[in-house]
Amino acid sequence: MNLLEVLEQNSTTIPDRFREMSTEELEQFVWDVKKSLGKRLFIPGHHYQKDEVIQFADARGDSLQLAQLCEQNEEAEYIVFCGVHFMAETADILTTKNQKVFLPDMRAGCSMADMADIHQTERAWEQLTKLFGSTILPLTYVNSTAAIKSFVGKNEGATVTSSNAEKMVKWAFEQKERILFLPDQHLGRNTAYNLGVPLEKMAVWDPIKEELLYEGPIEEIKVILWKGHCSVHENFTVQNVAQVREQYPDMRIIVHPECRREVVELADEAGSTKYIIDAIEKAEKGTSWAIGTEMNLVKRLIKENPDKHIISLNPHMCPCLTMNRIDLPHLAWCLDSIVQTGTHNQITVTEFDAQNARQALAKMLEHV
Repeated sequence: MNLLEVLEQNSTTIPDRFREMSTEELEQFVWDVKKSLGKRLFIPGHHYQKDEVIQFADARGDSLQLAQLCEQNEEAEYIVFCGVHFMAETADILTTKNQKVFLPDMRAGCSMADMADIHQTERAWEQLTKLFGSTILPLTYVNSTAAIKSFVGKNEGATVTSSNAEKMVKWAFEQKERILFLPDQHLGRNTAYNLGVPLEKMAVWDPIKEELLYEGPIEEIKVILWKGHCSVHENFTVQNVAQVREQYPDMRIIVHPECRREVVELADEAGSTKYIIDAIEKAEKGTSWAIGTEMNLVKRLIKENPDKHIISLNPHMCPCLTMNRIDLPHLAWCLDSIVQTGTHNQITVTEFDAQNARQALAKMLEHV
């Protein structure tokens, strides 16, 4: 394949026919392709997806739920992942060689995952193991690239999700004296704190400056947090909490553990995407909630729970921009390309990375 063919294959420019189709025509097109492919097609959709896309999902969930469903589904030849790049990579790692995974828009990445590349991680590991020897174990949030998951698996570590982070951190401390938690410092800090690790025993690794940020004797460090964050959840602030407390004194505040420590500290509850959804659905009628998570999900919870008063903790919050790359025209284009060629926007992980990443993922799935 020459360079021009490669560029054409990876093009993100939607053909005019999909730009010119009405919403009704696009929806009918997607339904028709789903009907024609039947069980050969599986569309998992993350909770943060737009309504125009999530309506076509065969299953919707958080990253852990969708990873498990992809692994269990051995019937589908084509998996069209309505989420972001690292989720599609995880699906490719966990599915068989006969299955193909696609991402409707290749620009749908994750800013958090991009905050830890493999070269930074390998350099950090070299320096940290010089400081701490073999007393350190790496853990990575699933919001990371396949290369990072592979690195963690190769070094006897595991992946974690916001749903099972506490279980995995407990497991890690049973293996080694210290952990390196990447790429989200806030999830790592909140999880370790909940397990009794004091903040003064947590350090931060700055991958840009390549230095350990810590005051005190390094032998007291128990957790090394990668200096990364979710660009959505980091924007919830203590000021947002104060405003809600003032305006709605009886309103409960529930936030995602990717939020800053001080926000989680002030909230009434904190938990994974699934935890938040379950809490709202099980809440009594007439209760009031301020939710600190992605706006598409908050709007959906408002729509699906009309018997409760629900607002976003930050009324000026935008939806996750990379999740919003996946829209109805891109989904229709992706499905058309599958029918025509079966190759457009396919996500593939090298066997080397997949083999090591499977080890890290398997340890996580054992602790669900």
